[in-house]
Amino acid sequence: MIRLDTRDPGFAAGFAALLDSARETTARVDQAVAAIIADVRARGDAALLEHTARLDGHAPADAASLRVTEAEVEAALAATPPELVRALDLAAERIERFHAAQMPRDLALPDPAGLTLGMRWTPLDAVGIYVPGGKAAYPSSVLMNAIPARVAGVARIAMCVPAPGGALNPLVLAAARRAGVGEIYRIGGAQAVAALAWGTALIAPVDRIVGPGNAYVAEAKRQVFGRVGIDAIAGPSEVVVLADAANDPRHVALDLLAQAEHDEAAQSILITDDPGFAEAVAAAVEAELRTLPRAAIAGESWRRHGAIILVRDWAEAAALADRLAPEHLQLMLPDPAALFARIRHAGAAFLGRWCPEALGDYVAGPNHVLPTGRTARFASGLSVFDFLKRTTWVEASAEGLAAIGPAAVTLAGAEGLDAHARSVAARLPDANA
Repeated sequence: MIRLDTRDPGFAAGFAALLDSARETTARVDQAVAAIIADVRARGDAALLEHTARLDGHAPADAASLRVTEAEVEAALAATPPELVRALDLAAERIERFHAAQMPRDLALPDPAGLTLGMRWTPLDAVGIYVPGGKAAYPSSVLMNAIPARVAGVARIAMCVPAPGGALNPLVLAAARRAGVGEIYRIGGAQAVAALAWGTALIAPVDRIVGPGNAYVAEAKRQVFGRVGIDAIAGPSEVVVLADAANDPRHVALDLLAQAEHDEAAQSILITDDPGFAEAVAAAVEAELRTLPRAAIAGESWRRHGAIILVRDWAEAAALADRLAPEHLQLMLPDPAALFARIRHAGAAFLGRWCPEALGDYVAGPNHVLPTGRTARFASGLSVFDFLKRTTWVEASAEGLAAIGPAAVTLAGAEGLDAHARSVAARLPDANA
């Protein structure tokens, strides 16, 4: 793992290298993805069947069998242990409550000139949700993507999830039922994104595609953007933990590994002011890796991309965290709110020793679909706003037009747009004088 100390002369160069390190890039798959998208556009369901057989290791009998039936969903729900159903319900209730509180109000603003200015919010008609299904199954991702769409009022929610060997995780299907997903397709990869964007005989096109995936999915979303909206180009997961020596080193080690076990390209960074604590956490990471079921993935992530940064003080730590702009930020300090007020860039923050980021992955309530790769500098996590559109409107009376219209005529004339100017001038009181 990378070790940096702000006291070292080479820190600036080392930190810059950390910021610029490419953990995963979609550049190497762009041509392959473009070919898949073109094939789906040209051959529709036949292409979906061929790519599914080639990439997911199962050969559906026909296009109709790519859609998961109600009977399959019911069977999955019946096979789900009651304690998992209760956990899904708790998570869904908390996610729904938090996102319902985000819903905006329409505006209608009368102004002194006699016009009324407004803004109306309306939901998208159809949304496609991509749920990863490769190295792990993610029912939590179903809840986090589908529930905000349903809360926003989206009428149609279609979900694509890869089914390696033809098998789907029953809990993923149970989560889809709980979240209100109306269509489920056992399709993964770039071909799923292409089908959602362009449509086939089986799958009607959607207006926006959300949800994380591998490099092929990320590149496919990049390529279909413009045809449809997307939430973001998701990269490998990441966490930055600011922790002092009063913490249990094992707790911090587990928080770091909770991100590392997602993917070999994930990144976990500890920032601390105590060298002894840094060593204790590093030792605890190695100890946990000896028994962690996903140790091969987590260990590779930690060795290739993990980092421990020693700082002089917490003001310095806050400045570094801002430059890292992490997907997840944990502040395990006595007064986390005070330091959080000094940090502007993070996808989501978790305050205090008793709030591990993993809580936010499942049951806290705020969304776990978050900006990665330092994009928290300009992007935000998934919310109801991703499933809503704003439409502004203006209502003007003759008196209102008379009050502000002459200025519009003047400005249109200055821009050389005579039809614009005449459109307004023809309605003014002295138009026929």
